[in-house]
Amino acid sequence: MTVYCDTKFFKHHFFLYLTMKLGNLVQDQWVEGGGDARVLTSAVTGEPVATLSSEGLDFKAMLDHAKSVGGPNLRKLTFHERGFMLKDLAIYLNDHKQEFYELSTQTGATRRDSWPDIDGGISTVFVFSSKARREMPNDRVYLDGPPEWLSREGTFVGQHIFTPKLGAAIHINAFNFPCWGMLEKLAPTLLAGVPAIVKPASSTAYLAELMVRRIIESGILPKGSLQLICGGVGDLFDHLTCQDTIAFTGSKYTAEKLQAHPRVVSESVAFTAETDSLNMSILGPDATPGTPEFDLYIKEVVREMTAKAGQKCTAIRRIIAPANIAGEVTAALSRALGEVRIGNPALKEVGMGALASQGQRDEVRERVADLAAEAEVVFGGVDDFEVVDADAGKGAFFMPTLLHCEKPLTSKAVHSVEAFGPVSTVLPYDTLDEAIELARLGEGSLAGSIITNDNDVARELVLGTAAYHGRMVIINRHCAAESTGHGSPLAHLVHGGPGRAGGGEEMGGVRGVLHYMQRTALQGSPETLSHIGHRWIRGADQKDPGVHPFRKTFEQLEIGDTFNSKPREVTLEDIDHFAEFTGDTFYAHMNEEEAQKNPFFEGRVAHGYLIVSFAAGLFVDPDFGPVLANYGVDDLRFLQPVNYGDSLKVRLTCKQKTLRGDTGYGEVRWDAEVTNQDDEICAQYDVLTMVATDAHWKSVQ
Repeated sequence: MTVYCDTKFFKHHFFLYLTMKLGNLVQDQWVEGGGDARVLTSAVTGEPVATLSSEGLDFKAMLDHAKSVGGPNLRKLTFHERGFMLKDLAIYLNDHKQEFYELSTQTGATRRDSWPDIDGGISTVFVFSSKARREMPNDRVYLDGPPEWLSREGTFVGQHIFTPKLGAAIHINAFNFPCWGMLEKLAPTLLAGVPAIVKPASSTAYLAELMVRRIIESGILPKGSLQLICGGVGDLFDHLTCQDTIAFTGSKYTAEKLQAHPRVVSESVAFTAETDSLNMSILGPDATPGTPEFDLYIKEVVREMTAKAGQKCTAIRRIIAPANIAGEVTAALSRALGEVRIGNPALKEVGMGALASQGQRDEVRERVADLAAEAEVVFGGVDDFEVVDADAGKGAFFMPTLLHCEKPLTSKAVHSVEAFGPVSTVLPYDTLDEAIELARLGEGSLAGSIITNDNDVARELVLGTAAYHGRMVIINRHCAAESTGHGSPLAHLVHGGPGRAGGGEEMGGVRGVLHYMQRTALQGSPETLSHIGHRWIRGADQKDPGVHPFRKTFEQLEIGDTFNSKPREVTLEDIDHFAEFTGDTFYAHMNEEEAQKNPFFEGRVAHGYLIVSFAAGLFVDPDFGPVLANYGVDDLRFLQPVNYGDSLKVRLTCKQKTLRGDTGYGEVRWDAEVTNQDDEICAQYDVLTMVATDAHWKSVQ
């Protein structure tokens, strides 16, 4: 197992992680791989940090364990129960995050760099926990949209549902975000009810392994939910089936190799990839020197170049700026980059740490040389530079490097070569059409940004470039203070992009959960599909509860419980009174001749909200009871005008129930249908109420 010394700090608070072989979590047991272990070194000092090996692991057994133990344990929980599980896990990790921060410095990350990786990862788990409890049912099946009406009489309907896949999720993560990269995949996977096998990138696997140890020590996850491979994946892919899912982050070359694996192809294994991305940022022509947007642009580009030492899949690689001010942009960026202090990431005064490894540093040097064949290095690009409290020769330090390409429309390297470090190139444009063309030449990006205070410019650029981007952020003086910036993926929004960015999607709230589930189209009777989905469908059986359903507690209510009201006539006096009382004197309610000119009406009609108000009076049970509150109406539609003299009645049916944890109440969704004396539907909508549980109702009686 991993061992830490009693003294947690040495030389400017570097965490002392003894050189130990990292463990593999296999079938709920920590196992060390055999054979020659790979040595992992500190990005700052070059000294050994840990060793890893996965040689000798039984990868088929890991898959079998995930499917036979982890999957059943997760699937027996509802979405809400999994959400609370994620909440507990996020709280636990938050309580232990200081040791993650201390170890993170060995990856070359400053405190600022570690924040999106560690706190950002934990925050992502919190978000998915909240999404589960607010946007998903307290059930084990997720309904995808409303029913589809497939027959004339309504006896044969369709319903799309999502259920968990019965395999495992294989997560292959990148080196630059060992915590966030793992958690942003893990949270939606577990929420979907699917176990995960995580394979972190080797160079920073020691940080991912530490976090997994803490996750397992918490005892929060069910057995089999999570396994870890520190090293190669061996013959794991040879045993995949159509029920498994692969989520990959890394190079486009590796993604294509894995996607072409015979088993992945033959079994049609779901594969989502986040790969290389030459992300762009466009400075609008209005954002000239002296404007807030110009200053925001310089700040944003410098931050994206130096955060994580430029090792971000969303970092700005191509700086698309108006040609008439490209020189001023270059000069301002050079001045700002010259103020960034490089060195020991544990020091507060250091603005940029090291790359993840010396091998990564050497690769960035080679890519800069490729770019320099078409662009001029205007800042950086040298090996001899000042490093604070560290040895540049032993560590993986690289100076921020800015290039300028005079003819970007005819150049190739600037649109195809990614130096995965603190490197970016200025690309001048003369017209918005040129800016759009330059953005498209990246052939697909994870993230793009536009900095302008001209909304017409913003719209033209978005419409011209959105198809090439997974996410775009438009920044100006009005939103800058609260903007998360160009490169920050958010759990609420999709992360991924077309083309060279991999063509995949992750996160995006519930969308990310559904990636690990199977959408199935059901066809059958309303009663059968209502029973499967736990949501009443019109045409299904309506039950007579014997008492008004508002007299029943959450547990006592059954889906299909129905109340049918007595009729009530709508008079001209009712319409006049409602108009006077509310101030809604729209002509269709008040003037017979003008109402008749309207193609929808034959004369004066009742207000839509009068119909809803009368309906409430018809179905509400007024006495103190288990119904605690009405908190909303969904999908309200007025389908038939109501004239004075018409008689209205209401059918109210318990449609769906969602227990809200240990709050003492649950949400009950009611299907309301208002009809006239000819049984024509005048209005349809869902009424949302909070209903007390048995225990709460007994306590207040």
